[in-house]
Amino acid sequence: MKKIIQSESAPKAIGPYSQAIKAGKFVFVSGQIAINPKEGKIIAGSIGTQTKQVLDNINAVLQSVGYKLEDIVQANIYLSSMTLFRGFNSVYSTFFKDSFPARATVEARLPADALLEISVIAFKE
Repeated sequence: MKKIIQSESAPKAIGPYSQAIKAGKFVFVSGQIAINPKEGKIIAGSIGTQTKQVLDNINAVLQSVGYKLEDIVQANIYLSSMTLFRGFNSVYSTFFKDSFPARATVEARLPADALLEISVIAFKE
């Protein structure tokens, strides 16, 4: 069964897509950029600041259906420049303790001139 997920604690979708879809035991979270959910605008700041906001947004979407960051099995990372990789990793690694998700990281042009975008797949028994 497929269910559309919409968390008020995360930014609203800025296009024709859902924040996330729950299908069985999987949650597919759409790409998140560093939008402050209260203001609806991208936050200014370093790659570290934007990484934290993106992961907070993803966490809010997951929590709305009873999942946690630890349930993420796959993360797709899009950086506006690979020169941001080290700064991104330094913050990203603080959100995951023992079980890091499988991951792909690529350089890409992103909406709203964001420094990064992250989409994830979570799984829970």
